[in-house]
Amino acid sequence: MTTITPTSAYQLAPEREAELLANARKSVRATTAKVWTLRALIVVLWLGSWEIAATYFIDPFFYSRPSEIWARLVQWFTSGTQFGSVWENLGYTVLEAVLGFIIGTIAGIVLGVLLGRSEFLANVFSPFIKGANAVPRIVLAALFILWFGFDISSKVATVVVLVFFAVFFNAFTGAREVDKNVVNNARILGASEGKILRSIVLPSATTWILSSLHTAFGFALIGAIVGEYAGAKKGMGMLIANAQGTFDSAGIYAGMIIVTVVALLAEMLITGAENRLLKWRPTQSKTQSLGI
Repeated sequence: MTTITPTSAYQLAPEREAELLANARKSVRATTAKVWTLRALIVVLWLGSWEIAATYFIDPFFYSRPSEIWARLVQWFTSGTQFGSVWENLGYTVLEAVLGFIIGTIAGIVLGVLLGRSEFLANVFSPFIKGANAVPRIVLAALFILWFGFDISSKVATVVVLVFFAVFFNAFTGAREVDKNVVNNARILGASEGKILRSIVLPSATTWILSSLHTAFGFALIGAIVGEYAGAKKGMGMLIANAQGTFDSAGIYAGMIIVTVVALLAEMLITGAENRLLKWRPTQSKTQSLGI
């Protein structure tokens, strides 16, 4: 009869651990494959039903069809548009979105954290911030065109407004949610307000701030498109507006698809940065494994 000593049991543990780890990775890969297969199936069914419906049941003049949209995309990327290269127009829109995103994010974080840590300032500026947030963005886009003209400045200003409020409210809430006991203990130990802000408040609000960036960049693209739609010399919004004016439904969808792809790529970059900065979260490994 063979007896298993504690030493031999301990030696088997690494092998068992490796087996469990391999099974877990295999399960994750299988789940990921199922997710992507289902996603691809949904896209195929959606596009296929759209193509059939536009061919036999609905008027493609208004609804277009996937084959025509693909042809328009190929035309834009090979021959260009009537307003120049699609890459030039796309780059113009992305530049507006990125500049406005950076400025709006910095302003939203700074003011959100400062007002979040000051009850007095929050009470003073609260009605002004709520009132500014209630102004329709399309009205601001038209106003910025009157102020700054049709160049990039008016589009960046529109983007800044959309991004600012998306980041501000999250930064404000994150600063308010900081554990007061931790702050009080830091003060007892002699920490200055600046030290508390850098070492406690900002790290605690990081999760709130990063979560707002996913929505904020989408708003940045929306702001750029809305600004260009109101009036511009180039950009994806201008291409979409021109397609609408010429009843080119395929061009409208093509512009929408290009902007959507840019938004998805930006979302991937923001998610990657968030995953690196917030590795301590318990659910992070599961989120990364599924590519969400």
